Amino acid sequence: MKSYTHRLDRFISQNSPHSISDTRLLVAQKRIIVDGLVAHSTHQKVTQFTEVELDGRCLQNNKPIYIMLHKPQGIVSATKDLKHKTVLDLIDHPQKEQLHIVGRLDFNTTGLVLLTNDGAWSRQISLPQTKLAKVYEVTLSKPLTDEYIQVFKEGIYFGYEDITTKPADLEILSDYKARLSLVEGKYHQVKRMFGFFQNEVLALHRVSVGNISVDGLESGQYKEFSID
Repeated sequence: MKSYTHRLDRFISQNSPHSISDTRLLVAQKRIIVDGLVAHSTHQKVTQFTEVELDGRCLQNNKPIYIMLHKPQGIVSATKDLKHKTVLDLIDHPQKEQLHIVGRLDFNTTGLVLLTNDGAWSRQISLPQTKLAKVYEVTLSKPLTDEYIQVFKEGIYFGYEDITTKPADLEILSDYKARLSLVEGKYHQVKRMFGFFQNEVLALHRVSVGNISVDGLESGQYKEFSID
């Protein structure tokens, strides 16, 4: 479902037999209810989640949906795929066809995937200026050293895009495991950052996005949550 914002008169004309010009009289006659209250202006804003009634008949009553999923390895971050099972195939929800993915994960990467029908929310948390931390647990092929921490904090130059990554926080958990916190999501960024040290990423798991964490969810499980 795409997000939108309309004026009330335009919404009425698109969702009933009445024209834009009719709406002024409908408002005056108190025949339109918006979010439980009598409409007061033809210029009122109607979003995809505004509840609208006309003469007691519901014209729109969509509810925002927010889902967190623990993606297993070998599942595609897509809503449709002809060859592989997708994250949407793991969800049993009556409105799941309305959902889109917020921040995809690679085929073999596990962890937190967010899905919603709220386009405004997904755009907001995806904006670079939001600086929302994404935390990953990484398993490497070679031992880690303290040098990684400083280099990641300074940023790593990607010649193909001619950019330097924003400062990232790296916590070394063991010789071959680390926890990495990023505020951006360039193409294969985590693998490329460790590739600077010729250290192959063997396993990658997204733990959280902002304050939304996959902790407590088993692989393949999902649950709805609220953003309030």
